[in-house]
Amino acid sequence: MTKERSDAYERIKHELTNAPVLILPDFELPFKLYIDAACSQGLEAALHQRQIVNGEPSKGVICYISRKLKYSEARYGSTQTECLCLVWALEKLHYYLEGAVFEVYTDCTALKSLLNMKTTNRHILRWQIAIQEDRGNMTIIYKEGKSHTNADGLSRWPLDNVKSNPAYDPEVAAKIPIHFMEVDRRKNFRFSEWAPESGTLDSGNTDSEGTETPILGISSSELHNEFFSAVLKSYAKHKQCGILLQLLQQKYRSPELESQLEEPWLRAYKDNKFFLIDGLLYHREKHTSALTVVDRDHISLILQECHDCPYMGHMSEDRTKERVASTAWWPKWEQELGEYINTCERCQKANRKHGKKYGLLQHIEEPKHPWETINMDWVTGLVPGGKENYNACLIIVDRFSKSMRCLPCHKEDTAMDTALLFWNNIISTCGVPKIIISDRDPKFTSEFWTNLYDMLGTKLAFSTAYHPQTDGLAERMIQTMEDILRRFCAYGMEYKDHEGYTHDWVTLLPAVQLAYNTSQHSTTGKTPAVVEKGWNTFLPVDHLKKNLLTIHPTAKDFHDMWRRACDTVAKCIAEANEYNKQRWDKTHMEPDFKEGDQVLVSTLNFNNLKGPKKMRDSFVGPFTIIRLIGKNAVEVKLTEEFSKKHPFFPVSLAKPYFQTEEDKFPSRKKNPTPPDIVEVEDSPGPVSKIIRARKIRLNGKDQRQYLVIFKHQTADKDKWLAEDAIPDGNLHLRRFRASRRTEQSHQ
Repeated sequence: MTKERSDAYERIKHELTNAPVLILPDFELPFKLYIDAACSQGLEAALHQRQIVNGEPSKGVICYISRKLKYSEARYGSTQTECLCLVWALEKLHYYLEGAVFEVYTDCTALKSLLNMKTTNRHILRWQIAIQEDRGNMTIIYKEGKSHTNADGLSRWPLDNVKSNPAYDPEVAAKIPIHFMEVDRRKNFRFSEWAPESGTLDSGNTDSEGTETPILGISSSELHNEFFSAVLKSYAKHKQCGILLQLLQQKYRSPELESQLEEPWLRAYKDNKFFLIDGLLYHREKHTSALTVVDRDHISLILQECHDCPYMGHMSEDRTKERVASTAWWPKWEQELGEYINTCERCQKANRKHGKKYGLLQHIEEPKHPWETINMDWVTGLVPGGKENYNACLIIVDRFSKSMRCLPCHKEDTAMDTALLFWNNIISTCGVPKIIISDRDPKFTSEFWTNLYDMLGTKLAFSTAYHPQTDGLAERMIQTMEDILRRFCAYGMEYKDHEGYTHDWVTLLPAVQLAYNTSQHSTTGKTPAVVEKGWNTFLPVDHLKKNLLTIHPTAKDFHDMWRRACDTVAKCIAEANEYNKQRWDKTHMEPDFKEGDQVLVSTLNFNNLKGPKKMRDSFVGPFTIIRLIGKNAVEVKLTEEFSKKHPFFPVSLAKPYFQTEEDKFPSRKKNPTPPDIVEVEDSPGPVSKIIRARKIRLNGKDQRQYLVIFKHQTADKDKWLAEDAIPDGNLHLRRFRASRRTEQSHQ
């Protein structure tokens, strides 16, 4: 053996026993990306980097990736294929190259001008857009094909689609490998014979003239899987599958067996939609074929795999239908798929509600006289103002004249406090209303009526209308009041007049009330003051008109004029209400709730759920409806973890809970839905007192918190709590504010 041959032999042994070792990337250094595409073969890329090893520069490989060209890609031209290879490599290796400086080596000269190439090819135009983000960091360098050996070989020798391959595609791996041996381009064909010993269909058919007609031949790899074995065993227990297997394995049709088939099995068999592969029954629909399953456990497993798994994403019925159609078939599968998804508890809780909202606009008996029917609502979250440190405002609106009263109050006021406020400010000038509309719960409104009539000393009973979803009259008044206050008190809810005196929002309320009641209302076409009293309240600007001639009507004429004005107002209100109802009902629908039904409740007003707000479920439950409150509210029986929550909810925040028989989808028993995660804090005990207040910015909103001391607890147990989080907060907040007023009076 010559020295040359000896050296070659030793080199071969060295190369075979010392495989190249991949290196770890250094993101401070530039990368080198070698790409190559072999037409009608495959794509390849190799990521290299030059690093300092043992004090010397050394070039190493970070990773190799490759894949076969798809059927449509094999028809691309050379430039298109090279462009595809570059875009594919940048996408697969983005975790290395994103934000890094790198060079791309290719044996395609045209690729150097890819970013500036003017072309009408839709593929290249799309790829140009895809790589724009790498434009500043990427340099494309041409390298001759004969020296481009590190990438050229891999494009012609694709790796198997296994997990060790960096280009591993799990969707391709999940499919049953089917090999097409011979294809006839005719649209209509039929299978002539089943060959169970070979696992393939006969490759030909002979007609009456003896000419051979090639047909589609299919072979599948052996299925060593417990699931397929179980499906095969389930056929023996199913009557229709047993008949089908006999029919498909026979060479000629059997009318006797066909007569035993039921729908939809018979119709599908006559349409040649069933065929066998390795003893398994498949159903063909257009261009897809699906495994036939009949056992309830197998059906449930298929639905779970196509819908519940993380890589399936709990998609909608339309999106899941395509996946199930290409995976399995059984009678009425579309109907059962819809039932499975509609009764999926995770979907019902996590998905937001779309479409029309529940709750039609309810007809409210329109008044015939001023202050016969009123709306009450509260504005909360205001900065404490006035001598009493008011932090809320009670808005009372007459539904006939649209006249408004603004009464400062405290957020924690009870029904008795509200009744006293109503007694001192409304009764003497407006009388006792016949109907009060409030969005407070019925218990509060009932207590309010009781306390008010105790003060009046009467035992007459009047009605209370509870509409959580009213026509928004009081809410619109609140917006107007807030807008007026904001124009004067944009910062800190205080302003200085032209004489330098400081005023807060409480001082401004009488002026706001006067401004609104003397402005023309869009519904009635008149000012609330005119409709209520027959004349407008005088304003400072009215004194400039004293020299103008004013005609005073007689008492009878005044009465007739005021009566006509009231009739006009009533007609305008009726027309406006009809218009508002038509608009509202276009986007709303009447719920079909009954006592005993189970519903899910929106988490919009739930503050005790764990986790980030964006990741919480949209609904919790299910809860059972105890009773219906009118048509737009329900009372539900809350579970223990939500027992502190108010049990009354408007129907717009509820939706039906769907469930199915326990045995219909057995896989759900093995994977039950986890319960709602509720954050429960250990109560430190009863409150001793409140000693301090502060204002903080939380979630983009101003919030007032109070430092609370608890009985029998050390100082480290003191907590800053919001108003609604303080146990028995009404009493302790009153004492705290009273002590603050006492301190201010002594200063």
